[in-house]
Amino acid sequence: MKITPLEIRKKVFEKQLRGYDKEEVNAFLLSLSHEWENALDQIKTLETQVKKSEEEVVKLRDVEASLYKTLKTAEDTGANMIDQAKRAADLHLKETQMNADALLNESKSKARNIIEDAELRAKQILESMEDELKELARVYHMLEDHRDGVLNELTNLSTVTLQRVQKVSDNLRHFDIDARLKEIRRQSDEELNNLKQPQQKQPAPKPKPPVAPPADLIEDEEVIDEPVSKPSSNETEGSFFDELD
Repeated sequence: MKITPLEIRKKVFEKQLRGYDKEEVNAFLLSLSHEWENALDQIKTLETQVKKSEEEVVKLRDVEASLYKTLKTAEDTGANMIDQAKRAADLHLKETQMNADALLNESKSKARNIIEDAELRAKQILESMEDELKELARVYHMLEDHRDGVLNELTNLSTVTLQRVQKVSDNLRHFDIDARLKEIRRQSDEELNNLKQPQQKQPAPKPKPPVAPPADLIEDEEVIDEPVSKPSSNETEGSFFDELD
């Protein structure tokens, strides 16, 4: 049963002999009513606070539910984003690996082609150099043969020239220059005297035979058989300069 402070204050007890002190009972009832009223006020205040608290709890529960939903959505979104990021990373890694493999294969192919071209070029250069060296060796041997032939000809020519010089020198030792000059002067004087004499009809003088040089000088004019050097094999085939032309 619900008791109010007013009911406590208006409560009337029956009178009996040797009962309680009326004033004391009234004072107690008044004090009790005040305390009861205070208790009811506190209860109302507490009920109001409880109601507000319950409303706050409801709001907090709504916020909690919203936060949970948001967190769940964020977790799901994060998981999806992580999954997508992993897939994108795996795809990018695969593409990168494929591109790297393609570049590596292309680089290896280019390197092989470069090496093959370099080896072929080096082989061609070596063959060309070998051909040039062979040609130079052939030309060198040909020039050596030509040089030997020229040296032989010069040796023969110098030998013949020395022989001629020696013979002329020997002839000059036996040739009397003074006597030769005197003979030339005598002939000149005779011709001058003949020109100074008056011209007379007389048979034309026979022309004097030319003065023959001494026999030792005539020997110098004899033809000396020079040794004819046989042409070398290179000369018969043509000179080095003919081949260049």
